[in-house]
Formats: sequence, C-alpha cells, structure tokens
Amino acid sequence: MVVSRERTEDMSVIATSSLSTPVGPFVVDGAEDIGTVELSLILPTYKEAQNIGRTIESACDVLRAIPGLVFEIIVVDDNSPDGTAELAIEASGRFPEVQVMCRKSESGLATAVIRGWQAARGSILAVMDADMQHPPETLEQLVSFMRSGCDLSVASRHVKGGGVGDWNIFRRIVSRGAQVIGLMILPEVLSRISDPMSGFFMVRRESIQGVILNPMGYKILIEVVARGRIGSIGEAGYIFCERTEGASKATRAIYFQYLKHLLRLRFDLLRNWFSRSVEAK
Repeated sequence: MVVSRERTEDMSVIATSSLSTPVGPFVVDGAEDIGTVELSLILPTYKEAQNIGRTIESACDVLRAIPGLVFEIIVVDDNSPDGTAELAIEASGRFPEVQVMCRKSESGLATAVIRGWQAARGSILAVMDADMQHPPETLEQLVSFMRSGCDLSVASRHVKGGGVGDWNIFRRIVSRGAQVIGLMILPEVLSRISDPMSGFFMVRRESIQGVILNPMGYKILIEVVARGRIGSIGEAGYIFCERTEGASKATRAIYFQYLKHLLRLRFDLLRNWFSRSVEAK
C-alpha cells in the first residue's frame, strides 16, 4: 500500500517496517483502493513482546473464519525497546494480512490508532489491545453488527455477557465513577455507549472521514462518538481479561486524561454550537 509522500515521515521509518507513518492533522481520508479490504484492525503497541505474537495469531484465526471477510491487521508500535515491532514483522511472514508501522517521533495509544487508520484500506476501521485483555473471539460479533448496518460497534464490559473478571472493589468503583462523570459532562455523548472507556471497537470509515480528531491519552472512543457522524450503535458484551504477560499500563494518569478529554470535548462542542447560532442569525 502506498501512502502519499506529503503525509509520510522521511527520517523516522525503520527499513524493515512495511508501512510509513502518516504525519500532519489527525484526519482519516478515503483510501485510494477502498473496497478491496472490508476490515482494518489496528493493534497499538508499546512493550508487548510477550503478547504480540499470540494476539496476531488469535485475531487472524477469528477473522479468517468469518465468511467472505477480507481484512488487514496493522500493528502500530511506538518504538518499543523490547523488540515488539521486530516480532510483529516476523509474524507477518506467517500471516500475510499483517503489516507493521513503527513510530519514532510520536507516542500515545490514541494517536497510534488514528495513524493506523490513516494508512488503512478498510471500509470498517477497528482497534483492539495487543495484550490479550480483549478476547479476539468478540471480533466476530463486532463484525456482525457492522455488517447489519451499524456505524459503530463496541465491545462493552457493561452489557449482557460483559464483565470485569477479578477486578477489586476499588477498581470497579473508579471505572463506574468515570462513567458517571462522563454522563454529567457529556450526557448527549456518553448516554449512547455503556462503556465509554472501551478500547475495543469498530467504526465505519465514512462516519469519521474528513473529521478533525483531537485525541488524548489512551482513550479514543468518546472522541469518535463526539466528533463523528455516528448513527446506529451495536454493543457486544465481553469479559475483560487480566493480562498474564507483560506489565499493565493502567495508571491513575489515564483517568485524569479521560477527565481532561471530557472537558475539552465539552468546550469544543459548546463553541461549535455557539458558532452555528451566530451564523444562523
């Protein structure tokens, strides 16, 4: 796949990576060869050497079993020092659906997802963690929702069939508290999804095409719902699995970034509403 020269970095692409990193605004455009691939799944990674091989294999097994599905998997690695990108490139030799992008001048999960989407060819854009905490089996139901006409399908811990496994009471309270705060700040957005902090979902390309995204931290779903042209939404329950390999990246800072992101979205939506009101007069 070719990414236009003006949207790529010249100096920060490792020679063995199969994809150059797009640059510039975080805007997803239409792919030149749209239609040849139905689903593009992004796996954002940082220090996931112990999990990336299993994640790729499991995801490919599930997606290959879906009738008629043409898909690609793009691993977007933030220059992991543990060799995650090299292992992903090695896996691409066994799984031709896999391509790898290694970023050196940017970092952060949310921006990694969008850079992956910018390089993707699919009419459906997706993201899943690469640490085996998101069960790949859920991909089948998410694809089913998209094929039935949904603009967005979300893997949720808070609907029938979902859960948080062995989380302690404190972590459960913090997660639910984040949801309640979100409903207070952005009720018109957060009321549409049961799990706003989910990092496992699919969105139709045309629903976010041309939209300027302004992601922050680790969570991008609320950005997509708030700024995208999202009609119908499907939610698939899943059990959040505790990682068995590697170190967790869940910190208190994630929740502070989430709150800051909510406030920024609230301000942006109010500003846009005010601008439209002034123009209407």
